[in-house]
Formats: sequence, structure tokens, C-alpha cells
Amino acid sequence: MIYILLSICCSVTVAVLLKLARRYKINIVQTVTWNYFFAIIFGFLTFKPKFEDLTLSPSPVYIALGILLPLIFWFLAASIRNIGIVKTDIAQRLSLFIPVFAAYFLFKEHLGVLKLSGLIIGIAAVLCTLIKPQQGQSAKINWLFPVIVFLGFGTIDILFKQVSQIQTIPYTTSLIVIFSLSFLVSLVSILYLRLIKKEKLELINFICGCILGTFNFGNILFYLNAHKALADNPSIVFAVMNMGVIIFGSLIGIVVFKEKFSKINYIGLLLALTSIIIITLSKIYAV
Repeated sequence: MIYILLSICCSVTVAVLLKLARRYKINIVQTVTWNYFFAIIFGFLTFKPKFEDLTLSPSPVYIALGILLPLIFWFLAASIRNIGIVKTDIAQRLSLFIPVFAAYFLFKEHLGVLKLSGLIIGIAAVLCTLIKPQQGQSAKINWLFPVIVFLGFGTIDILFKQVSQIQTIPYTTSLIVIFSLSFLVSLVSILYLRLIKKEKLELINFICGCILGTFNFGNILFYLNAHKALADNPSIVFAVMNMGVIIFGSLIGIVVFKEKFSKINYIGLLLALTSIIIITLSKIYAV
């Protein structure tokens, strides 16, 4: 259980760092780029991949993830800045419904009563959580960020499930390959901003990237270790991780950052937790 708690702490810390980035004028594109650079280093030091595995031709799935990861990371940061940690965390965590829908519509898996109930409650949770008494064009734009986070992380989850099916190289080595591709994509972005937009490369963004990369990699490492430690109970890892991030992230957002929540937003929070519990039960009992 300690691995799950550490993974939750790392995940919420990433959100907090992205929240603070705006206050201290940290460049997100540069920070995310160096985040992947340090994640690659940590990956080599921790997983010790074989060189011959790294030189295999990357699967199209790897390339898709290499592009999507930094892109959705930028939208994640924008969502946290504009609507807060709580609502963004809920949108991110409830993106797990997209792979469930994909499994039903694309792979014709059975959609039982519990799973269907969880999905319906989850959709209601997203709608209730994101409702905000704000009008105008800015409100519509702010809505886009968590929606893109929701769709983006759901798509990423589907792609990572496909990566886990690849037998030719270890999953941890695949992670390093994907991080490397994400770093290259991000590097092209900051080179564009530097050469075309004349944006300065600053040391503070490199340092922040190191910190962000440490916690981002820690989240992945502890989550994988949690699944190893509780190999017979993957649903427990799934439930505690998602619920823990929502609860802990909500406490940080509401108490520390004073994020405003209406009554219907609180109802959305409760529905999100209920939905995750029901989805977890559907995994255990296959109903």
C-alpha cells in the first residue's frame, strides 16, 4: 500500500507544480521538455534497458504516444491554471471510461450492469464537476481544457494498453522509448519558440523540469511497483490510486489554493468517487 500512497503523492505534486508555474512565470513548454529529459535518465538508471531493445524500430503506437504525451501535458497545465487542480484531476481520472467504451464498441467486450452504471454516473460526475456559473467566451474556452484532458488521457490509456501487449521488448523499455520520442517532440517545440518566437531559454525552466520529471517518473515507478506488490489485487490499486488522487487533490485545491466549488460541483466530486467504486466492483465481480 505504501507504493500506492507514494504514487498518489507524486501525482498530486505534479498538479501542484503545474498550478504554481503560472504564479512564478515558469515556461510550461520548456519545463515539460526537460521533464522528459530527466524521466529518460531516471528510466535508464532504474530499469537498465538493453541497448538492442532500444534500437528496434518504434511501433506506430510509440510514435502516437510520443506526440500525445507532451501535447496533453500542455493542456493539463492549461486546465490546472484556468479551472484548478480539483476539476482537472477529476477529468483526468474519469478518462478511464474511454478505454471501457473502446473495449465495448471496438473489441465487443461485455458491458455488465455495474460497469454501465459506473459509466453513466461518471458522465454525470464530469458534467456536475465542470459546471461553473460563468458566462462569455472565456468560460467556453476554459471548458475546452478539461474536455481535452479527459479525451487525451483516455486515448493515451488505450495506447498504453496496446503497448503492454507488445512482447518483443519489456514494458519498462517501451516507456523509455516513448519518453525519448516525447522529448524530441518537445525539443522541436522549444526550438521553434526560440528561433521563430525569440523566446529565451532560461535555467529556471531546466531546474523546474528536473523537479517535475522526478515526481512524474516517481508516479509511474511507484504505480508499477504497487501493481507488482499487489499482483493478485489489481482492482485495489486501480481504485485506491484514482480515488486517492481525487480526494487528496481536492483537499489541496480547496484548502490550499482556495479553489471555488459550488454545491453541484461537490455533488460531481461525490459522483466521481462513487463511479470509481462501481467500476472497481465491476472488475472484481465481472457483473
